[in-house]
Amino acid sequence: MAPAAQISHLAVLTSGGDAPGMNAATRAVVRTALGEGVQVSVIHEGFLGLVDGGPAIQPATSASVGGILHRGGTWIGTARSEAFRTRDGRRRAAANLAGRGIDALVVIGGDGSLTGANLLCTEWPGLIDELVAEGGLAPDDPATSSTLRLVGIVGSIDNDMFGTDMTVGADTALHRITEAVDALRSTASSHQRSFVIEVMGRNCGYLALMSAIATGANWVFIPEHPPQVDDWEDALKRTVEASRRMRRRQNLVIVAEGARDKYGEPITTEHVRRVLAEGLGEDTRSTILGHVQRGGAPSAFDRNLGTQCGYHAVQQLLHGDHEEPQLIGLRENRIQTSPLMAAVERTQAVAELLERREFDEAMALRGGSFAESWETMKALVRARPKRASQTAPALRLGVLHAGGPAPGMNTAVRAVVRIAMDRGHTVVGVRGGYRGLIDGDLEELGWLTVNGWGQQGGAEIGTSRDVLSDDDLRAISGTVRREQLDGLLVIGGYVGYAGAHRIHGARHRFEALGLPVVCLPATINNDVPGTELAVGADTALNSIVTDVDKIKQSAVASHRAFVVEVMGRDSGYLALNAGLATGAERVYTPEEGITLDGLRDDVARLNDAFAHGQRLGLLIRSEGADAVYTTPFLWALFEKEGGGRFDVRQSILGHVQQGGNPTPFDRIQSTRLAARCVAFLIEQATNGQQRSVMSGLQAGRVSFTPIVELPTLMSDEARRPVEQRWFGRLRPIADAMEGLGRP
Repeated sequence: MAPAAQISHLAVLTSGGDAPGMNAATRAVVRTALGEGVQVSVIHEGFLGLVDGGPAIQPATSASVGGILHRGGTWIGTARSEAFRTRDGRRRAAANLAGRGIDALVVIGGDGSLTGANLLCTEWPGLIDELVAEGGLAPDDPATSSTLRLVGIVGSIDNDMFGTDMTVGADTALHRITEAVDALRSTASSHQRSFVIEVMGRNCGYLALMSAIATGANWVFIPEHPPQVDDWEDALKRTVEASRRMRRRQNLVIVAEGARDKYGEPITTEHVRRVLAEGLGEDTRSTILGHVQRGGAPSAFDRNLGTQCGYHAVQQLLHGDHEEPQLIGLRENRIQTSPLMAAVERTQAVAELLERREFDEAMALRGGSFAESWETMKALVRARPKRASQTAPALRLGVLHAGGPAPGMNTAVRAVVRIAMDRGHTVVGVRGGYRGLIDGDLEELGWLTVNGWGQQGGAEIGTSRDVLSDDDLRAISGTVRREQLDGLLVIGGYVGYAGAHRIHGARHRFEALGLPVVCLPATINNDVPGTELAVGADTALNSIVTDVDKIKQSAVASHRAFVVEVMGRDSGYLALNAGLATGAERVYTPEEGITLDGLRDDVARLNDAFAHGQRLGLLIRSEGADAVYTTPFLWALFEKEGGGRFDVRQSILGHVQQGGNPTPFDRIQSTRLAARCVAFLIEQATNGQQRSVMSGLQAGRVSFTPIVELPTLMSDEARRPVEQRWFGRLRPIADAMEGLGRP
């Protein structure tokens, strides 16, 4: 790490459109800076407050940013400033910063806000010279010799900025859209009605495309890939007519606000509605979701993304080796930095390409995963599978669940069926997990069989936690032979992986088991190897955050501490991420365990916090953190040692964490993984190969790890992977955010 930069006073502001998660980023900037011994101020009302100065620029304390993590919008406000667009306005802003000794700035906003901040930094030496010449600053003032260091964080629901795979706010916007479309689906189905829904995004189709995948929409219009035919209206009508003939009771069309045809003419929500209403006589309604997409409490993902970006923004200012302004973003599932203006210029380049109707180039700049999602979407929206030209025999692919239920399992099965059938193959569902393979309880899944499964939690074909014996393997071999299965996809957690490992290892004894097997990670515990994220964990995390938000509201009216237990077995993923997303004072994980000395320290610190005015305490314990220091034990300990300053309640959230409809993140992730797993199985079976692998997301990409490596990748001491990179990345941030500090 580079030596610490000489920064004496840091300020943070939010600008542009508000985005959920901005408060998390602001909170993280303040607490990280204070923890590093740097004075920090918040600037209210964005660049307007920067120009006006006075009470708009206020010193910040750790307590002043308490209680804002779960709030939507931005508590320090945002406003447009025409004055800041002028050099005189920027000179006034420089005077306000220099006069307070502020020599570093964190700006949270979109590309326009970050461009304005960069201009201030570029002009800084000249502005300071002008202030000295005017007498606004003394020549020997320390501010006259300093530079203004800048780091930007992208806060925007549009997810249209280069330098980051996800902008702060985009995930919450997807939540809002998905919730609205899921609700509209019920009405549309009841009345056999079509809905045309407009979503935000400016010139970026991310929200439209991903919400279409997440909600099972029938059609989507995005700016980057307009309809390639002149008669797209007829193509849309044919798709809707085909849906009706197949007895679909609803049709959902999603339109990005920047959608256009190949000639650059806008495709409006009203025009699409008229096409369906007048061309087909469809009962068609339009809904423009509008600013509801930006409102409400941020999702767990946005809280944690904002927190991580805020923490790393301060670290970059203090320890980074870049003098030019940097952008903090999420790339390949890592927080990384990149030159700020290079990211802005590439972002603006896409808009220019769209304006010139160079759509292929614009699509390419969006990245490979965006194009991959578009191709997947085309298969999912068809009313029926296309007639594939078979160059090889049709395959029979089995799919089953194994382990505990995880939200997103049904989504994965739907994607498997649609994508495989679209390529001319048959998918056979195995009921009840491995038990179904043992008993021969299988059925072919059709195109319409899985209709609506993408939005449903649970596991429609059932699951089990069976541990396979030698007799079971013999029975499974018989089932595979009778059903003529060419490949097997196992969707689940460690039990599923262990079974797949046994099946692969038995292929020398049972010839029929010499088929390719792929494991798709689906477990709320996020405790299987070969992936950094498992399907279901995001939904469970959001369930925890929703419940803990309510618990905090119930506790803040009195002096009370809560000990909340979350699931996870031997993995602390849910506990640590929930602690970050809810602002817990302490998180107890299996990876670290619980010690008596640590508990003594926590009791003392909690007592001290309540003695100095704190009204709420939150401690999150992973269920496998310690066999002796259980949740009831912690409750009794803190209640007894609280000395009457506060009372303590315990809450064991239980299996509610495994329920509920999957979040957009889990729907999209399971669909993406399913598409790649199907492609892998087809390739292996078609070429007569027998590789068995574990699929997963690593460094933001789908990867495959040989199943034979399973034993070496799992810890000998606990049921979790040997390597958990997320823990090393998140634990220091949690330490910096925890209100009680760490010994």
